[in-house]
Amino acid sequence: MKTNWFKNIFRKKEKEKDSYVKIPEDIRLKIIEKSSLQVSRGVFFSTVIIVVSFLPVFMLTGQEGKLFHPLAYTKTFILIVDAILVLTLAPVLISFFMKGKFKDDNKNPINRGLERIYEPLIRWCMKWKKTTLGINILALLISIPMIMNLGREFMPPLDEGSLLFMPVTLPDISNSEAKRLLQVQDKIIKGIPEVDHVLGKAGRANTATDNSPISMIETIILLKPQSEWREGKTKDDLINELNAKLQIPGVTNGWTMPISNRINMLSTGIRTDVGVKVYGQNLDSIAVLSEKIKKELTGIEGIKDMYVEPITGGKYVDIQVKREEVGRYGLSVDDVNAVVESALGGMKLTTTVEGRQRFSVNARYGQEFRNNLESLRRLPMQTMEFGSIPLSAVADIRLTEGPPMINSENAMLRGTVLFNVRDRDLGSTVEEAQAKLNNMVNKMPKGYFVEWSGQYENLIRGEQTLKMIMPLVLIVIFLSMYFAFNSYREAFFNLISIPFALIGGVFMISLWGVNLSVAVAVGFIALFGLAVETGIVMVIYLNDAMIQLIAKNGNSRETITNEELREYVINGAAKRLRPKIMTVCVTLFGLVPILWSHGVGSDMMKPIVLPMVGGVFTSAIHILLVTPIIFYMQKEWELNKLGKIDVLDASH
Repeated sequence: MKTNWFKNIFRKKEKEKDSYVKIPEDIRLKIIEKSSLQVSRGVFFSTVIIVVSFLPVFMLTGQEGKLFHPLAYTKTFILIVDAILVLTLAPVLISFFMKGKFKDDNKNPINRGLERIYEPLIRWCMKWKKTTLGINILALLISIPMIMNLGREFMPPLDEGSLLFMPVTLPDISNSEAKRLLQVQDKIIKGIPEVDHVLGKAGRANTATDNSPISMIETIILLKPQSEWREGKTKDDLINELNAKLQIPGVTNGWTMPISNRINMLSTGIRTDVGVKVYGQNLDSIAVLSEKIKKELTGIEGIKDMYVEPITGGKYVDIQVKREEVGRYGLSVDDVNAVVESALGGMKLTTTVEGRQRFSVNARYGQEFRNNLESLRRLPMQTMEFGSIPLSAVADIRLTEGPPMINSENAMLRGTVLFNVRDRDLGSTVEEAQAKLNNMVNKMPKGYFVEWSGQYENLIRGEQTLKMIMPLVLIVIFLSMYFAFNSYREAFFNLISIPFALIGGVFMISLWGVNLSVAVAVGFIALFGLAVETGIVMVIYLNDAMIQLIAKNGNSRETITNEELREYVINGAAKRLRPKIMTVCVTLFGLVPILWSHGVGSDMMKPIVLPMVGGVFTSAIHILLVTPIIFYMQKEWELNKLGKIDVLDASH
């Protein structure tokens, strides 16, 4: 029996081989040429639309511009080359490799299965046109409040694989106490199993870009690979655990990441996510206003690590010269200043040369002597007539308070209230804080005002740029489709697919819990071009079906019935299903794996990919089910009102 089965297979193969008739070479090339002309215009313009719709990304400036310009350049040049190859190389390669025996589309089991599912579905949609359109519009209306309720942030937080612990203590802390505090904190941090290495620094480095006081500590925490963490632990869990263990009196904790912190400090002057800058003419008044702002903001959900940048509280050794006593001893003010300078500030003795480097050699009293007021009061001064006298005889020496560091910006004194945002989006947190501060800000003294800075400053700038970019993208896509179809009406009906692409994008980012950001906006901009691409392919085949109908029945209301029109629209949508599905699947297969990616950079890529994946899916449903309905209604209106069908020759 098995032998007969094999024999039947070979007999079938021989029969098929005998029935095969080779296509003459000239006819084969003409078929390839005709097919290339049919789709080349649409494919070329769909590629051009994707390129042109992404060009406004070059209008982004600042941090977001530096991040996304390489992506825009890469995508633009690749697709420009792709558009050229579609018209030149692709037909040549087809003529080389598309030889031999060809099978009908129905011979492909996947294509046959898709048509069996799709054709009854499109027939049901064509029968219940209003219901289908109503469902789509309802889904669009539901997505509007969803996108309005999404959180807002400038950029998604990029996981750098390490943490930066930035505690701030009292401005009058001594060097020895800062060193002791640093060692205690490092020991506590190293006790967490997920921590690999800890490196802490107090004070400033020998560079003009690091003006950190001794009261600000920076500790870089290198974490082990996530596979070695305790089960169920996330980075937020580690931060919360470390923060709970590092509650030391007089110390305000701050948590961020090393690279993110440096970018914030260099771009906005704020070392946290958000800063409220208080400008004025008097440091004491600025300090009072900053404390009031901190009190008002306390308790707002999402605000963490809040801290008022110290304007007062610095300790100074104040030496006031007694001019009457100086004259009595036959000294001058310069004599007193010279002794104080050499004892406390240091006197340059010489310069040592070590290779190509030169170092000055200074001499001054030791730290223990300089920290003791009684020792300073007994500092000896030599006179011509009275011998050695203590410094206290000619000067009053006492400790006074003053600003530990004077910050100025735009020629005005400045104080800052700093805080990070965690467990909530940046936009709504700052908006709630602004609403709470409105009454107080309006009652500030004349000459004093506040300014919101940090990541919120970048968020506002990015949103203003995007408000200009988004309409420009839609206008560019509309004009590109007009040049593709030479029809404003066709361009408009294809543009309708963009709002329906937004449905999937909004649902996808809501499902993933992602906030709106510049990265998400770039994903939507890329989605607009992809959504239009599938629509152009659909319109090409629908118009091809209309050309076949006119060739058979003529272009007149008397020769074409609504039933025939509907059947040809269904045939144009269903019989060329494979290229439309392939257009969608190529995009999805390339993007979906990114959703499960891990490691550095995935936090930035997912917000870009999420709207593209969801949007391509819903736009494909819209184009496969709703676009034929809109096309049919449009042609039905033309047939009834104009007496003929307006057919676009989109094939060449």
